[in-house]
Amino acid sequence: MIRFSARGIKLNLIVVLGMLSFPLAAQNNDPTDKYFEISKNLEIYANIFKELNQYYVDPIEPGKMVKTSVDAMLNDLDPYTNFITEADAEDYELQTTGKYSGVGIGTNVVKDKLVVSDLIEEGPMAKAGVRIGDIIVSVDGQKITEKNAGSAGMLMRGAPGTTLSVVTRHPLTGAETTRTVTREEIKISSVPFASLEGPDKDIAFVILTQFTPSCSREVRQALDSLKKVQPQLRGVVLDLRSNPGGLLDEAVNLCNLFIDKGQLVVSTRGNNQEWDKAFNTQAAAWDKEIPVAVLINHASASASEIVAGTVQDLDRGVVIGTRSFGKGLVQTVRPLGYNTRLKVTTAKYYTPTGRCIQALDYTHRHEDGSVASVPDSLQKQFKTQGGRTVTDGGGIAPDITIEKDQLSPLAISLLSKGFLFDFATEYYYSHPEIAPPGQFATDDKVFRAFEQWLGDKDYSYQSDSELLLEELRTVAEKEKYLDNLQKELETLSAKLSHDKQQDLQKNQKEIMDLLRNEIINRYYYQRGRIINRLHTEDKDLDKALELMSDKAAYQAVLRPKV
Repeated sequence: MIRFSARGIKLNLIVVLGMLSFPLAAQNNDPTDKYFEISKNLEIYANIFKELNQYYVDPIEPGKMVKTSVDAMLNDLDPYTNFITEADAEDYELQTTGKYSGVGIGTNVVKDKLVVSDLIEEGPMAKAGVRIGDIIVSVDGQKITEKNAGSAGMLMRGAPGTTLSVVTRHPLTGAETTRTVTREEIKISSVPFASLEGPDKDIAFVILTQFTPSCSREVRQALDSLKKVQPQLRGVVLDLRSNPGGLLDEAVNLCNLFIDKGQLVVSTRGNNQEWDKAFNTQAAAWDKEIPVAVLINHASASASEIVAGTVQDLDRGVVIGTRSFGKGLVQTVRPLGYNTRLKVTTAKYYTPTGRCIQALDYTHRHEDGSVASVPDSLQKQFKTQGGRTVTDGGGIAPDITIEKDQLSPLAISLLSKGFLFDFATEYYYSHPEIAPPGQFATDDKVFRAFEQWLGDKDYSYQSDSELLLEELRTVAEKEKYLDNLQKELETLSAKLSHDKQQDLQKNQKEIMDLLRNEIINRYYYQRGRIINRLHTEDKDLDKALELMSDKAAYQAVLRPKV
């Protein structure tokens, strides 16, 4: 260990060479030996750090500098290889286990204020009377400013049972309230919702939000509970939409609910032979015959894609939605000391047919550092167990694609500027009660109120056509055609100039849907949003329920195309 100090700063720099077991070749000053290169550059790095600490004109922040340098080094690799600092450790624990110690709150920085954007139902903050839309003024006497708002989460974390004093400001009246909040261990369930759906309430619908330890057991418990209510289940719909993945073992265990013992689910291959592994189901299936539908979207990644790909490769069920993200890389977490860790990509994973669904090629970067998708011409075809054709290199393509509506530029503007959020906050305080989540809807009255509330607020935006016109203007100027085209471009611009009031009317349904989601969240939190969505419009689920009710149609999807 090297110690050096200057201007009151004491640094403990662990020489990484002492932590690594290099072969004797590292002792040979042979520049062609990779171990010599490693040792040489580590020594240079340590010397730079020492010189900066001793001679730089201003005090340095060692942790921040190391984080910056490590991030820059890892930036040349894939985006999933990350350095996890001690400060980031709790966020990582939440992602991998669904548990953390804190106050159960989500925040956004809006116009230099820290605003409560989400709450965990029955969480510490909710119990203390904090509401969505409240502004956090101070935490344990430390005033929240624009500069420290981003790190306020650190102030609110701590051991379960400890307390903190939080001052909040009412978003409408401006009144400030001091609250004592008791931290708790927050457990966010990976299965936030399960229900019986379909006309006869005989289809099990289960949402899985991430692959945390024992999540497959939670899914099984949900299915057991639903089967107890309805012994004659006709199908299972597993919702993996926007599920970013998690533990590979849990993906295997989840597949095991519907696939019998001894079946290959996924294999991994890496640069090191120790990562070449095959993962098979280990137990009897919960039900190996019941029809299954898996819902995915573009934000379904990693372990979600393992499940969807396995169900598809083995013709065990139907995959519905939009093409998944395309993350076919496996990460392993390595401890570095001082509660820091390195999450490093160690292998690629392959579905039962042998396909890797990784969509981006990080091993071959362009000169500018960007990466490209695997081109269609290089994607290989594979055959499922039943003879259907599937491809690799671009995520999981669903068996039934449901096209998604894109948000309009108007909606994006209203969301990004916080107008939908602010209106929902005012609505909450002027309406003590609303209908239950399965019945609540935003009607014309709510839309007119929102329209009036917008008034002269600035929610200007550019339509897609205007953006293209602007791009044309830039290219024309670059190619020196602008003078000749100026008049025509101005005429086009005038014709494309949109009337905001007219656009509000044109996009009324979209805006009402977004408002409904914001308002529901104030009263019924996450569970309420899910229930409300199920009772309004969910094209993916509707298609899955339709298939479950038509055995012939379900089986037809699983047959090879002639």
